[in-house]
Amino acid sequence: MAHRPVAGGRARHDSSDRPRDVLPAPPRGVRGVRRPSGRGPRTDVRSRQPGASGVVNTSVISPEVRARVRGLAIPVALAFGRLGLTPNALTVLGFGIAVVAAVAAAQQAWVAAGLLVILGGVFDLFDGALARATNRVSRVGAFLDSVFDRAGESLLFLGIAIGCVAVGFVGGALLAAGAMAASFMVSYVRAKSESLGFTPGTGMANVGIAPREVRLVIATVGLVLAGAGGGVWQRDCGSLFCVGSDLGPGSPWLAGSLAIIAVLATITTLQRILYVVREPANKEHE
Repeated sequence: MAHRPVAGGRARHDSSDRPRDVLPAPPRGVRGVRRPSGRGPRTDVRSRQPGASGVVNTSVISPEVRARVRGLAIPVALAFGRLGLTPNALTVLGFGIAVVAAVAAAQQAWVAAGLLVILGGVFDLFDGALARATNRVSRVGAFLDSVFDRAGESLLFLGIAIGCVAVGFVGGALLAAGAMAASFMVSYVRAKSESLGFTPGTGMANVGIAPREVRLVIATVGLVLAGAGGGVWQRDCGSLFCVGSDLGPGSPWLAGSLAIIAVLATITTLQRILYVVREPANKEHE
């Protein structure tokens, strides 16, 4: 077999006139040669995850935190499974808790509504955890989970709006409607982007500052503080937005939480839109 010539057209030879490699021998002989590891350059997995970094992808809940919480939910989910409950049954049960929370809000039972909201949010972890742990993951289950999540969140804001109107707090009802519309847009942008193939899997869930979990926590805080702070009501002051003694002590807490949800949900919607538009991998879909 012919040897590859070196620069200059001639091969180097040793004292016995045998061609030798042009590379110098390692200083410690054969032992100094490192064995190839078989692995390419290390890549930070987080850099490929939506929401890992950047202003557009900023998220309060990182992919690592999501994975950790899901891991903690598995033992509880398996306990429900041993009781005979299926993932879809847990989805329906979580939706039932959301309905009760909405009814409590409509009846101005603000503290109870807030506690039920956070209970339903925690309970929502178990259906997916049980499905993954028992290998029952299905597209139908994911569809039902998404639909019931959207319905439960919408009913909550509707219940808050009804409760506010019942005590004359029309401004709070308008803020609840705004929070519901903004939250709906967050979910719609994700669903539409995934249906078009822009963000396969659960990638879009990691994009945006205020996903559903964050919005539920803010709603819980607002509801509990509204009830514990003296109640929500508004006297007739000739305006939709009253201040001072015309408002119940808990009214600003509820109004503030709804306003924060509306603003953060709008920002999240814009973040997700920009993510789809700016992601280089999506250019091929144009």
